[in-house]
Amino acid sequence: MSKLKKEGWMVSRSAASHGAVDVFAAKDGKVLLVQVKSGRARATKEELGELAEWGKNANGDAEVWHYKGRGELVRRRVYAARRGVS
Repeated sequence: MSKLKKEGWMVSRSAASHGAVDVFAAKDGKVLLVQVKSGRARATKEELGELAEWGKNANGDAEVWHYKGRGELVRRRVYAARRGVS
């Protein structure tokens, strides 16, 4: 969350999330939905599908952020917002 805040995003998290979206962020009319994983944890097919549905319904980008250790972050986009669509 601090990474997004430093980039100027408004950020909120879903406390003790067991759903597809852990972090909700907005900036300049854009929406970003993030599922956070760490270590050996992996997003299931079902989680990826639900995260993509959230992105589609919010017309926002949906990503999985995987913290692998030693500060390494791998970002995987599972849905890209359709820009210019109202």
